[in-house]
Order: sequence, then C-alpha cells, then structure tokens
Amino acid sequence: MNGLAVVTGGSRGIGAAIARQLGQQGYEVCLTYEQNNDAAQQVVDAIGAAGGRAWRFPLNLASPEAVMALFDAVDRRGTPLSLLVNNAGITEGFSRLEALSYERLEHVFQVNVFGAFLCAREAVRRMGYSHGGAAGVIVNVSSRAAELGGAGEWIHYAASKGAIDSLTRGLAKEVAGDGIRVNAVAPGLIETELHAAAGKPERLAEMSSGVPAGRAGLPQEVADCVCWLASEAASYVTGTIVPVAGGR
Repeated sequence: MNGLAVVTGGSRGIGAAIARQLGQQGYEVCLTYEQNNDAAQQVVDAIGAAGGRAWRFPLNLASPEAVMALFDAVDRRGTPLSLLVNNAGITEGFSRLEALSYERLEHVFQVNVFGAFLCAREAVRRMGYSHGGAAGVIVNVSSRAAELGGAGEWIHYAASKGAIDSLTRGLAKEVAGDGIRVNAVAPGLIETELHAAAGKPERLAEMSSGVPAGRAGLPQEVADCVCWLASEAASYVTGTIVPVAGGR
C-alpha cells in the first residue's frame, strides 16, 4: 500500500479519474463528495472491482466542522495519510463582476480557498516530520483561469484559483523540510460537467478551436499528471504549478 490518499470532490470528472488511478496504484482512497452519493459509490465500486480499496465521505468544504470530521475519520481508519489531492471546487456559474452577488463570491472562496487551506493544514499536521508523520504529498488542482483571468465569465473563480497557486508556492517552501512536497496542476479546457453545470453546455465546443492542441483535454490526462506529481518520479519537484491545457 502507498498509504491513504484523500481526494476531495472525487465523485465525478477530474476527481473521479484521479481517485480511480490512485486506487490502481495501491493507495487506499478516501474520496469526498457533497451531494451525489450514487456517483461517489460508483467510483468506490470501480476501485474495488479493480482490486483496490476505497471509501467515500460526504463533505461540505464550506464548513470547517465538516473538514475536521473528515480528518477525524481519516485518523480512525488507521492507514497513514500520505497524499492529499485538493480537487473539489465550484464556480457559482458565469457572471460579470458587476452582476456578482456577495453571497456567490463568498461561497466560491469558502469552498475553493478556505476549504483547501483547511484540508492542507490538517494534512500537514498528519504528514509532517515535526508532527510525528512519515512525509507526504499535497497536490492542489488549480486552473488556467488563474492566469487567464476569467474575464466576462468568472473572475471570481479565477481569483480563487489564484489563491490556490499562492498556497501551493508558499506552503511548498514552508514544509519542504518537514518531508512534504506541494505542487499543483492547472487544467485548461477539460471535458467535464463543469461547463454545463455553470450554465454553458456549449462552451467546450465553442472554445476548443482556441486551444493550440486543437481539442479539449480529458479528465484522465489531468489525473496522469496528478499521479506523477504524487509519485517518487517527482521526488525533486515541489512548489510547481503544471499546466495541463493543450498549450492554452
């Protein structure tokens, strides 16, 4: 076993692809989900059918108490935590800034930023040498929107992912001596439900022509990069944000 991997937002899309691949690589996988219990169970079942071990945990990342409950469950499991994938995130739909409500802005930052920070904090408390841990890896899922800005669509989402980039770079330096590597992937246009859920199911088709690679990416392609960053092959890589965006 490679230890326990926590994948937030692991019931669909990129998170589900990451969870399945980590299960194949010998991690015990805890995948979190917010609402879709059936989708989460399908991922757990797929990992089990392939010979792996997985379990699901309902999590509202906007709730500090829920985050603490997750890591209490991790502690009770008995398998040492060795990997956190901060994947879960929301967009709260498309909106120009002048039409964005405070409530939507607050919710995006509660989930995408505060939730990720708290998960990273709890992971460090369990992985770090200074806390009696045996080292580990944190991989954050950012977005190319952090650099592109999200103008006319979701500046709020882009800004939240910019905070994830800062978390990645700063925490990597802070905990390098504690045996923890921290990196991020920044997906570009990826074939997931995110676009339809945000209100633009046609977005993939409309934007694919603007990707130098000529197509949208697949969740598995992002998962491949995450799993490489988690592996010993990336043992000298920390504080890095890897674009997975077909050149965009």
